[in-house]
Amino acid sequence: MKKSALFILLLAAFSLNAQIATSAQLGSSESKWTFGGYAGLGGTFGNGGGVSVYLSPRVGYKVTENFETGLAGSLQWSNTDYYSSTMIGVGPFVNYYFSRNFFLSGIFQEFFITQKNKVDNLKYSADEAALYLGGGYMQKLGERTYMQIGGMYNVLYNKNKSFLGSGFIPSIGIVYGL
Repeated sequence: MKKSALFILLLAAFSLNAQIATSAQLGSSESKWTFGGYAGLGGTFGNGGGVSVYLSPRVGYKVTENFETGLAGSLQWSNTDYYSSTMIGVGPFVNYYFSRNFFLSGIFQEFFITQKNKVDNLKYSADEAALYLGGGYMQKLGERTYMQIGGMYNVLYNKNKSFLGSGFIPSIGIVYGL
């Protein structure tokens, strides 16, 4: 039951996200630095209902016009009537853009997880590595603004051992500064 609730919270948090990235201008030349991330809010209703908040800031550097690399972090907090959970992650990412309509993406995250069972007051801590690979479609919305729709799969995911609720993460968002 608790794993089902956690899975639903994780799925809601990961599927309700937005990505924002911007590129700063320095003088008359364009900066190669990008900034942004994802944010999400999820919830469950009914017996034991709760809320989940997800933040994932990132800073990147455009090595070439089509290749970007950087560092991303993540923070997810969940709270229900039965448990509370905090998950913090950090790691590098890469994005490759082609035809300005498609992208491939990879991100490695090391997650540090703490969870408290409110029913019997037990605490649990763990860490888990995740390597997400994926991609998607980009639609131009403005001069340097794109909408991205895609998904990623954690190739290190093991349904019998993983704390993470699923290996797949869908995403939809807006990107500025590409």
